[in-house]
Amino acid sequence: MIKYSEYEQEAIRVALSAIEQTLATNDTMQSTKEVESYLKIQLASQPDEWFAVLFLTSQHRLIRSERLFRGTVNSSHVHVMVIARKALELNAAAVILAHNHPSGVAEPSSADRGITTRIKDALEVFDINVLDHFFVTSEECCSFADGGWI
Repeated sequence: MIKYSEYEQEAIRVALSAIEQTLATNDTMQSTKEVESYLKIQLASQPDEWFAVLFLTSQHRLIRSERLFRGTVNSSHVHVMVIARKALELNAAAVILAHNHPSGVAEPSSADRGITTRIKDALEVFDINVLDHFFVTSEECCSFADGGWI
């Protein structure tokens, strides 16, 4: 795990706040690079796997970003019902899924593909679109949308 000084932690908080403000007020969720930058700051340095969801308006503006599930070094248990409930509570029209791979390998596993499909199918019932699923490491991000998997 990366240890940050108090000043570095404050700089990270300021950067995240600025990016969140940009994502909430502009149509930047169309840009993979903007989302990747945000997710790398949020997830890349975590020693355990975290599964996060970005909840979006119909114009793809950020409503809220939440880390919903924490796992171990190489897995996390994701509950589709929790994601659906939170999306409905926030009146989200779309979501972007993300989780880090502390192993350093950004490529999705068959389990990653399976949970993405399950979440996408469940949210379709409520007319909530899954726009992408990102896999984040300290070196890179992998996008389901960019890979043609979603």
